Amino acid sequence: MVESRKQAISLRIGSADLRRIKRLAERLGVRDSDVVRFAIKTMMAKLAPLCDPNVRGRGLVPVFVEAGGDIFQHFDLDATQLDSIINDGATGEDSVALTDLQLLAMTGSHPSLAHLSLRRLSKTEDTGTFAMEELRSGPLRRYLYTKYGYADEEGAIAEPVKKQA
Repeated sequence: MVESRKQAISLRIGSADLRRIKRLAERLGVRDSDVVRFAIKTMMAKLAPLCDPNVRGRGLVPVFVEAGGDIFQHFDLDATQLDSIINDGATGEDSVALTDLQLLAMTGSHPSLAHLSLRRLSKTEDTGTFAMEELRSGPLRRYLYTKYGYADEEGAIAEPVKKQA
């Protein structure tokens, strides 16, 4: 039986965030709780594959690429933690290389270092400097998606490549 009843929870939130929630709710003409539920549902949709214990390794790459630097900064994630989260239970071809996990983790706090590392790994010419979001949405996204089967060589996003048994 699926529980569909809503439950009240206690939530500690900073006063600045609470003011923004109230302003947003007022502007949209909804309750504060509607804004909070929307934020939670949106975040849960983005991170949904992390809730599935059967999704491991390369299957989690898009979650961290698309979630952006916020997830690394808010949860203070580093490459070791990413390795545990992503590769725990992943086998051989499905696991994500530690250098790629380090690259992902660096984009959350050191985009310039991540850019230099990406250039070295992908052996591309210098394309200038990137802001964190530009790096994640452009060269890093293309590199990781191509390497782990989510894009073709030109970087066009495709369905994940299925490995033949």
